[in-house]
Amino acid sequence: MPDDVSRLLREAAARLARVGIESPRVDAELLLAHVAGVPRERVVSAAVLGRPVASLLTAGDAPGADRTAQEVLDELSRLLASRAERVPLQHLTGSAPFRHLELVVGPGVFVPRPETEQVAQVAIDEAREVVVRRPGAPVVVVDLCTGSGAIALALATEVPGAQVHAVELDRDAHAWAERNVTRTRAASGAVVHLVRGDARTAFADLDGTCDVVVSNPPYVPPGAVPRDPEVALHDPQVALYGLGDDGLEVPRGVTLAAARLLVDGGLYVMEHAEVQAEAARDMVAQVGGFDEIRTVADLTGRPRMVVARRVRTASDAPAAQADPSDMED
Repeated sequence: MPDDVSRLLREAAARLARVGIESPRVDAELLLAHVAGVPRERVVSAAVLGRPVASLLTAGDAPGADRTAQEVLDELSRLLASRAERVPLQHLTGSAPFRHLELVVGPGVFVPRPETEQVAQVAIDEAREVVVRRPGAPVVVVDLCTGSGAIALALATEVPGAQVHAVELDRDAHAWAERNVTRTRAASGAVVHLVRGDARTAFADLDGTCDVVVSNPPYVPPGAVPRDPEVALHDPQVALYGLGDDGLEVPRGVTLAAARLLVDGGLYVMEHAEVQAEAARDMVAQVGGFDEIRTVADLTGRPRMVVARRVRTASDAPAAQADPSDMED
């Protein structure tokens, strides 16, 4: 492999592009930065200035310190081969960005996606409004099917004083979430009360007390195999497939739990597939106990989440259907 950073990145990006990687240059930069133990910006700068790989290496206690340029090239070659086989970039670097967080991830946990950041934003906005509306009172938030802990940790770090609870059933995913919760608490003091259990029955002690319930549950229909090998081959199936003919069996159970947990007027936010917008609204309406049922788009304009409010009375009357003219498909 060439020692010049600029040429090295060109050749690496070309290799990744040939196998269909959508962002080959970015992936090459991130892998080199990871191996060298430096920020991506430093790799980009070295490429622009025509510097050698050795210029990325520093002595001392910094990550990658005291490594030789050849060791960096050998490790990069190994990671590029794995990436070319469509191993997720995040599995190779061991981390995934989510909003302002850097989460540890790997085999056995769903890699958080940028589109889910908007799901977190809707929940964060609601939690912040509750803080303003009820100053001094606790704001209780629950994340069902937390996976890596991404949404729960975003809420805990971005809504000061929020009492955030999260549940994950899968053993491997729960272990990753536990690592992220521990690391984030050590770094920022933000607390997430994480448990391992079934999202449908968890937190019975919080029934009727939660201001926000948010979830990115498994929702892929049984016949809809993801196109990207990174997802189809490496994301755990338990985190992808929602069961049932429509993929909404797990989300139905999650929605029933949300109805149980929320206070009157509390907000429910659930991610779903783009093609499930109408079905997700119907599902929430059929569960009952919700009104103001609507579809919200992600940052790319695609309908990716259902948002509903727990009815503001204590009765068990059926939820009112949202006005179809206000809905998006």
